[in-house]
Amino acid sequence: MIRFCIRHRRLVMVLWLALVAALAGAAATWPGPSDDDFTLPGSESRQAAAFLGEAAEEAPGALVVYAPSGIESAPVRAALTGLAARVDAVPGAQAAMEERRVSQDGTIASIPLHYPDQAAAQAIRGVRDAFAPPAGTALTVELSGGDFADVTPGGVTEGLGLLAAAVVLLVAFRSLIAAALPLVIGIVGVTCGAATYGLLSHLVSTPGFGVYLTIMLGLGVGIDYALLIVTRFRTELAAADGAGGVMGVEGAVERAMRTAGRSVSFAGLIVIATGAGILLLGPSLGGGVALAAGCGVVMVLLASLTLLPALLVVIGTRIDRFALPGRAARSVPWSYRWSKVVQRRPWTAGAIALVALVALALPATQLRVGWSDAGNRPVTDTTRRAHDLLAQGFGPGMAGPLVLAAPATAAAELRAAVRQAAATPGVAQVIPAENGADRAPEAGDGAAQAPAAGVREYAGGRVALVIPATGPQDERTEQLIHRLRAELPAPVLVSGSTAAAADYAEHTADRLPWVVGAVLLAAFVLLVPVFRSLVVPLKAIVVNLLSIGAAYGVVVAVFQFDVLGQGTAGPIDAWVPMMLFTIMFGLSMDYEVFLLSRIREEYLKDRDNTRAVADGLARTAAVITSVATIMFCVFAAFGAFDDRALRVMGVGLAVAVLVDATVVRLVLVPAAMEVLGDRNWWFPGLTFRRLTPGQKRT
Repeated sequence: MIRFCIRHRRLVMVLWLALVAALAGAAATWPGPSDDDFTLPGSESRQAAAFLGEAAEEAPGALVVYAPSGIESAPVRAALTGLAARVDAVPGAQAAMEERRVSQDGTIASIPLHYPDQAAAQAIRGVRDAFAPPAGTALTVELSGGDFADVTPGGVTEGLGLLAAAVVLLVAFRSLIAAALPLVIGIVGVTCGAATYGLLSHLVSTPGFGVYLTIMLGLGVGIDYALLIVTRFRTELAAADGAGGVMGVEGAVERAMRTAGRSVSFAGLIVIATGAGILLLGPSLGGGVALAAGCGVVMVLLASLTLLPALLVVIGTRIDRFALPGRAARSVPWSYRWSKVVQRRPWTAGAIALVALVALALPATQLRVGWSDAGNRPVTDTTRRAHDLLAQGFGPGMAGPLVLAAPATAAAELRAAVRQAAATPGVAQVIPAENGADRAPEAGDGAAQAPAAGVREYAGGRVALVIPATGPQDERTEQLIHRLRAELPAPVLVSGSTAAAADYAEHTADRLPWVVGAVLLAAFVLLVPVFRSLVVPLKAIVVNLLSIGAAYGVVVAVFQFDVLGQGTAGPIDAWVPMMLFTIMFGLSMDYEVFLLSRIREEYLKDRDNTRAVADGLARTAAVITSVATIMFCVFAAFGAFDDRALRVMGVGLAVAVLVDATVVRLVLVPAAMEVLGDRNWWFPGLTFRRLTPGQKRT
């Protein structure tokens, strides 16, 4: 493959150009649908949806109105009627005034909105923004629903990450051409990955945030993989002692691909394999998220292994053209001196690093999973203000009501369940469900079959809404769900978005140990043949678990405990901890593969473990520091995203990279390898000579 890409470099470049154009054009022509329904198969929520059909679906949005003079006052009613008429003028949209709910004090109302798609939602937002209440009428109108949330303009976050990466590359390479190559590979790979993800979403149910996950991971690893290969190519080209010409360039490319390219291949496979661990949630739940993570990584890996060598051959010795001054390197790198400091006191250095990682990880013991809602958004967002108004007028539970559902034949049981639920501690009130149309009782139903107060009847069943006294993110709401399910009559199911979220959170928590075990096993199996050792992979897994624990701890402290006072307190979105683990573990292994591959390469020269660790760290310090800085900048940029779950992902990955590149790589790894000595390379049943033919024992 390497020789093919070198010899047919122009063909490879043309094929990639055609692939980018074809995938991007197809994705733009046939954009795939997104599905953010995380209802767990087999759960009560899914069972309720089975017989209720569309009646189980809640309105996607609402107009939330605050009028100090009273919703039912004549001027306010006239203003709302006019606003509803303007909303109804949007094709397919409806402001259901007849379904509005008014708070007990009469100052706040929620008017459900029904609309066909996001384009209609944006039109409704425009209507609301242009709405002006009559003079003298104090009236506040906000929008509730995820489609109305403020979002960062497309490309801003990605642009910030790319800008930061460009600066780091320029500083690292001191050459415009060399710095541009990793950016080209990253952009090409991410473009293809995002387009592939969009096309595959026609076949696999995918979440709306998935494309951002594809971009985040694709940019992070793609630029870095290309950086490693370009760095090794420049080294090999310089080592050729001025041997220019085509043969010298092609030889440097081939050697770079057989060393750095090999490390990149294994690193990419590890990221893909560990990311696929989320499939243990089940194909219907984890498939879309795993696909989002895999598409970007696969495409940037392919671009790094095929397109990049072709470009390197074409550019050749011009790689350092337009070089900036100051490329001279010190004779003894700082990393070499630092490694010697750590190796002189390995037990002390290792203990300090271990204590630091454990301290950072302590908050992770209090991790609570759930789902974020509009209450976690900034107060400048209309959905956050709508959330606060609903909590003020109806109580915090109005943001996530529970649905009591029963088959049409279980009217008596549901009436009894409504009375029992109303008397249950933690329930604020039981109100009629407002979606859908009433069905009049059929002749012969009798009094026993007539809907009770608080019950609404549909063709497939009957429902009632239970408003908890606490919000959807409150742990007491989850306890209320379990209590109602345990105490209410058997035919009655407890459903709704809040109950479905609780089901999903519990499911992910139960599956997390299995995912962790599968990822660790996969990593071990992949690393053993790379390093020809059992000890090195085990050590790599342990230190990576420590760094992941530290990242978890920071995420819990920042987003669950809100130690920064940003108003972000709440549970961590249920899919995030599992996705964070699989991706963080894969990325952490990147550093281990890059660093330990070079250490092993040095060890094979004279089997001096101490020298190999110091030299390996010195030879990789500059490039891995650049790699880590780029990843940190890309992931940290996503920490400013509007979506809270993506912010958690961005911050978690950025912290993991930072910890890996500092505490783990500079302290814990050299200290542990110094303590273990030659035992690092122990492999049962095989001598080192058999594993490394051609090497002399000393």
